[in-house]
Amino acid sequence: MFVLPSRFIYVCLHFLVLYFQLQESHQSSADFRFYIENQTRDDVSRKQVRIYQLYSRTTGKHVQILGKKINANGDDGALLVVETETFGSHIRIKGKESGYYICMNKNGKIIGKPNGNNQGCVFVEEYLENNYTALVSAKYKGWYLGFNRKGRPKKGSKTTQTQQEVHFMKRHPKGKVDPLEEFRFTTVTKRTRRARRLKHNPKTN
Repeated sequence: MFVLPSRFIYVCLHFLVLYFQLQESHQSSADFRFYIENQTRDDVSRKQVRIYQLYSRTTGKHVQILGKKINANGDDGALLVVETETFGSHIRIKGKESGYYICMNKNGKIIGKPNGNNQGCVFVEEYLENNYTALVSAKYKGWYLGFNRKGRPKKGSKTTQTQQEVHFMKRHPKGKVDPLEEFRFTTVTKRTRRARRLKHNPKTN
């Protein structure tokens, strides 16, 4: 009776183990790709939509979109619908009432458009150390959304990140604060800290 050498049997078993490991790895890799494709198709492609006001540091009022015309002279209640692109801080901003988007053309002029699919209507949020936010054009690098003291839009080519004209603060309308997102819209100062201490520790007579 012919007996296979033990070394030969060992080598065969070793190759069988490697074969099954490769099959399992290939299946797992395929399952992972399928999962990623499904996530990209179902969840990642969805845009996050937020509604808030954009307070202008220059005018002390809010950005409002009146069709093709845009200014920073809006009163409390000038709501904006902000569509956030997935994986990043790329946003599109439109007026809740008008439905027009804030866009920038090749000359740096700020205009309102009914369709925000153009790349000129996409801005990138930049969070500044002074708790303000700047919005730079995704298409025209270094050109910011900004308004002068009269609330009129500035040309993008005449803006820089350090100018107060391009500094904004996100605000909810009065009486409509979402407690889960309050920290994203509230600027903490010495005054607000003192107010919070008084609120939590009221003096008793």
